[in-house]
Amino acid sequence: MNHLRSLYLLDPDVIFLNHGSFGATPRPVFEAYQAWQRRLEWQPVRFLGTELAGHLAEARRVLGDTLRADAADLVYIPNATFGVNVVARSLRLSAGDEVLTTDHEYGACDRVWRYLSRERGFTLRHQPVPLPLTGDDDLVAQFWQGVTPRTRVIFLSHLTSPTAVRLPIAAICARARAAGILTLIDGAHAPGQIDLDLPASGADFYTGNCHKWLSSPKGAAFLYARREAQELIEPLVVGWGWAAEPEMSYGSRFLDYLQWLGTIDYSAYLSVPAAIRFQAEHDWPAVRQTCHQLLGEALDGIAALTGRPSVYPDHSFYHQMGVASLPAATDIVALKRRLLDDYRVEIPCTRWNDRPFIRVSIQAYNTAEDVAALIEALRVLLREE
Repeated sequence: MNHLRSLYLLDPDVIFLNHGSFGATPRPVFEAYQAWQRRLEWQPVRFLGTELAGHLAEARRVLGDTLRADAADLVYIPNATFGVNVVARSLRLSAGDEVLTTDHEYGACDRVWRYLSRERGFTLRHQPVPLPLTGDDDLVAQFWQGVTPRTRVIFLSHLTSPTAVRLPIAAICARARAAGILTLIDGAHAPGQIDLDLPASGADFYTGNCHKWLSSPKGAAFLYARREAQELIEPLVVGWGWAAEPEMSYGSRFLDYLQWLGTIDYSAYLSVPAAIRFQAEHDWPAVRQTCHQLLGEALDGIAALTGRPSVYPDHSFYHQMGVASLPAATDIVALKRRLLDDYRVEIPCTRWNDRPFIRVSIQAYNTAEDVAALIEALRVLLREE
């Protein structure tokens, strides 16, 4: 993958092993993004007033092909946290209702549910999913123990942020559908990292970022809503899309409510097809497989240093991002700082359920030398702890 490294805009003096946080955009995709911005500034009234709807429709079509979803069931949004807010605030939950999630969820999205539970009176339940994992069937059974007759919504990550675990969402969504429970999946890390078939996932709602593993510019994400569930969605920002006049409609209430957000720069959305083309041109399935193998070597190398077992039962539970346990007494703030300051390694060191972890992301621009540098740095720094 060395030939791809030069196509990214990252600081060459930093070993970047934190793609999972904000992503990184390849140069050709960034140039397409800037071209859209210039096109907007050349004639803003014509672009926003008459051209934009067609461009957005095409961008949704290309994204829909990638996600195996109908473009009419997708809408572009700024980020997955926005998508969680849209769905959570739209659902009419009140005292006596319960929302079930795990203890592996992304903090910003967990806060959405915590905030709304205090505002509206419903109960948010976090079902523990212990590490190390043992397998999909055990995980589904463990999670389902948290379901009660009052469960109205299940909220899950597809690939978790703090622990980088692939959750078996299709099995859980199928069981939820049979029980009459709505499902919302936070797929922030999934697009571009794994193949997706959104209808086959069984989710009522699925939100994902394009600016992480799909490599689009920052500020591009999507919300998918199953056709039968779209009537539940309300506008997070009320504007021209509410009670839209026919000449201003994008074709459905779902699209009108969420695509009209006032005057914004749509360039990141319109650049998503360029990101998808970039990955197609560079044989991304092969890139992902190479990244997966390199990540496995990184996690094995860290485990050899610490003597701590993997949190994953097998390699199918992680893809291009994974965590490794650190010694219990590790000062994660100091370790992260020294990795960057002393070794120029950008990587997150985190704490989940009071256990310290290091989260490794491997993208097309990373190399075996990057992993070796991380292992050597940890060899020195953990010895000093």
